[in-house]
Amino acid sequence: MRELDDVKKEIDALATYVRRGICLPGVSQIVYEIGSSWDGKKVFLQDGDALVYPFPRLREALHYLNERFPELERIGTYATPQDILRRSQDQLRELEELKLSIFYMGIESGDNKVLQKVGKGVKRQELVEAGKKAKEAGITLSVTVILGLGGVDGSEEHALETAKILTEIDPDYGGALTLTPVPGTPLYEQWKQGEFHPVSPIQSLEELKTIIENSNLTNCFFSSMHASNYFSVRGMLPRDKERMLTEIEEVLAARDPSLLRPEFLRGL
Repeated sequence: MRELDDVKKEIDALATYVRRGICLPGVSQIVYEIGSSWDGKKVFLQDGDALVYPFPRLREALHYLNERFPELERIGTYATPQDILRRSQDQLRELEELKLSIFYMGIESGDNKVLQKVGKGVKRQELVEAGKKAKEAGITLSVTVILGLGGVDGSEEHALETAKILTEIDPDYGGALTLTPVPGTPLYEQWKQGEFHPVSPIQSLEELKTIIENSNLTNCFFSSMHASNYFSVRGMLPRDKERMLTEIEEVLAARDPSLLRPEFLRGL
């Protein structure tokens, strides 16, 4: 964890650069590169899960950020379900009042078997509780799911259970990513040893179709625009459900690889 003084120093450097064009010594160049094109409206607390920061220190950092940039409209952070559940409802509301008003939480799957296999660290019910807890505090919730995470054998159940958990949580934003085994990870080794069988690009699209088709959301912007995906759709659910499904079905019917993102471009 970074020391709070270091965080404040970076905030001061950004404020000085934005207002006076002066670069302070001992501060990462990325601060100034960001500041040169920043509109001053939104801040993201990177790079990890900032919600794990001890609450008094997180609160102080947010106070300081708001003091230096009173025109801020929104602050966002990654948030694990464990850390959301660790916070009291009053703490979450206080964070929202300090403009920490959007959480990005990974669901990955609604299937408990898949969650256990990949070491998510929580069960589906805890994911649901965390999502609802954030929303009850007035915090905007953006969640992600991973196509193909159940492999070929668990593909259908993974997709159906993921649609169910999205319906239960009813997030404001939802995003689908596609599994990419990375060297050095347990799942990569399982793949190489023939213990895990990844879905094909077409099968990942079938999962995406199943998730969109079977989820019942109130007002959620859902997309598969991430670079890991083979095909991109976006729209508001439920309003754009039929259009999105039609776009996917046309690709599935054509079975034309040229309609999919090439493998070498995935992740770029």
